[in-house]
Amino acid sequence: MSCPFNHSAELNPAVLPLDWLLGTWQSDEPGEGSFPSIAPFRYTETLHFSHVGQPVVNFMFNAFHAESKRPLHRECGFIRLQPGTNSVAFIIAQNSGLVEIEEGDLTGQQLTLHSAALARTSFAKQPHVQQISRHIQLKPDGRLEQTVSMALEGQPLTQHLHITYRRTD
Repeated sequence: MSCPFNHSAELNPAVLPLDWLLGTWQSDEPGEGSFPSIAPFRYTETLHFSHVGQPVVNFMFNAFHAESKRPLHRECGFIRLQPGTNSVAFIIAQNSGLVEIEEGDLTGQQLTLHSAALARTSFAKQPHVQQISRHIQLKPDGRLEQTVSMALEGQPLTQHLHITYRRTD
């Protein structure tokens, strides 16, 4: 499944502050994943940020195991900005059965988000995620960096993922 740009639609002015995200990003080297309850792992990831002229940015994240290339985590959703503010929200559906709303702030070319709501299928894998935080920033060298932390039942908020990307289009 692809998330193509709609080159014919003008970017909605409501999401103009997010234009630096638009495009396809590929991890420039494998990212690092860890958590106290799992063995450390390395992964690659492709991010697609697009729009269709609405006041939202669409996204899809696809992660793969760095060595075996098997599919791992997938997320898709929307990014919204509260008009006239730097408040931002990610509305996310994950292939694990988790649905989340992350809210936070946009400061320049940096997003800082924390879970505001989490829901899951009745048969989602345990232990259940209790909290997520995400930090995305465009570095001076043009690379995009993402750090994700999470808390599970019985585990405090801990860094889970860290990866950098290069724009590919």
